[in-house]
Amino acid sequence: VAVLAGLSRRMQADIERLSGEIYLLAGRQFNINSPQQLGKVLFEELGLPAPAKTGKTKAYSTAADVLEGLAAQHPIAAKVVEYRQLAKLKGTYVDALPALVNPATGRVHTSFNAAGAATGRLSSSNPNLQNIPIRTELGREIRAAFVPREGWQFVVADYSQIELRLLAHMSQDPLLLEAFRNGEDIHTRTAAEVFGVPPLLVTPGQRRNAKAVNFGIIYGLSAFGLASQLGIPQGEAQEYIRSYFERYAGVKRFIDRQIAEVRRTGETRTLFGRRRAIPDINSKNPSARGFAERTAVNTPLQGTAADLIKLAMVRIDGELQSGRWQAAMLL
Repeated sequence: VAVLAGLSRRMQADIERLSGEIYLLAGRQFNINSPQQLGKVLFEELGLPAPAKTGKTKAYSTAADVLEGLAAQHPIAAKVVEYRQLAKLKGTYVDALPALVNPATGRVHTSFNAAGAATGRLSSSNPNLQNIPIRTELGREIRAAFVPREGWQFVVADYSQIELRLLAHMSQDPLLLEAFRNGEDIHTRTAAEVFGVPPLLVTPGQRRNAKAVNFGIIYGLSAFGLASQLGIPQGEAQEYIRSYFERYAGVKRFIDRQIAEVRRTGETRTLFGRRRAIPDINSKNPSARGFAERTAVNTPLQGTAADLIKLAMVRIDGELQSGRWQAAMLL
């Protein structure tokens, strides 16, 4: 709790510093947390190129993707993004976690929901311990506030690339199967295939892009989505996806087969037979139908991964009950 209290004070000072810098760039004070006031400052007073107005109120969008797009044109946009990230981390974790500490145990105790998520994953609430950030420096500092009791250690175990392995199994794509059987780095292999270079010559940037393509394929990412994620032109992103499907033809067949099957039956299943209804697959609304198609492909992969994790947890629990181990399953 002391670690988080110190972090909270530091973040508050950073938020106040950023607020001052934003007011200076805007030429006046306003409520940074109000999208309406922020929109007025950015698009009317500073004259930045405005996105189309949305919703019944016809207000300007100040969503993260809009601000990130404006960052190259005016420093105020990047400052607002940073301000929002800090305020969210502080409110959601740094200030909220200490309030959830049980006074009797001095620890936080989450609640697990076995049937909360449509994919079948366990979810966790009050506090949600499954999405404590890790990718940023601040996220790692928040995680450092979690300590095991005296004399104990935290141990983390995870499946490696489970959804991509399931994709290899379900699609039976020969290249994917070969890569996993040979224990290759799957993102390097994809980069080699998509960019047409030997694996040893794949650059870190190419591997990073291939990773986005690998996971993007599972989540039904469009060329537009991939382009904005990687910060590249849409035509280039389209070329990555085309090249991927050309090399991994088995994956393309699996996706087409999956969507056709769900169109016919209105539902999809995991490998263990758990069903999920997808009524919007034949919707007249293109965005509802597009979401349903992505769900049709993704659910068997994510859902089967969730089933496997749950089975593993049941078996681990059985092992722990045997009394041979001094261990407990936390998350």
